[in-house]
Amino acid sequence: MADEKRVTIASDADIVTARQQGRTVAAEMGFQATDLALIATAISELARNIVRYAGCGEIQLTLLNDGNKRGLQVVASDSGPGIPDIDRALESGYSTSGSLGLGLPGVRRLMDDMEIHSEVGKGTTVKARKWRR
Repeated sequence: MADEKRVTIASDADIVTARQQGRTVAAEMGFQATDLALIATAISELARNIVRYAGCGEIQLTLLNDGNKRGLQVVASDSGPGIPDIDRALESGYSTSGSLGLGLPGVRRLMDDMEIHSEVGKGTTVKARKWRR
């Protein structure tokens, strides 16, 4: 596998493609079945946020090697409206779209670490990493 895969996100079908790509990449890296499900779910949530809030964007999957640690980084990026209050967006149950508000808080729980950079009117980038056990 190449060190990086990109999936353009613009529709619900692209969410499914990104989820499948993430699961395949993680399986090739030797992640256990439980982690495969966590990674695929996190990718679904990130891709769904792109479609719902920005209309289109990209999911990038990158292999990580940090000494003896191997992992997968998932980067979701878009040029949408941005997140005006990141702390609030990370609260379970908070939603601006009437959903359950599980997206970003869920991703934070599913992955080992996560960071968000967002500018109102310019877009959002979420980086989430899962390390192989």
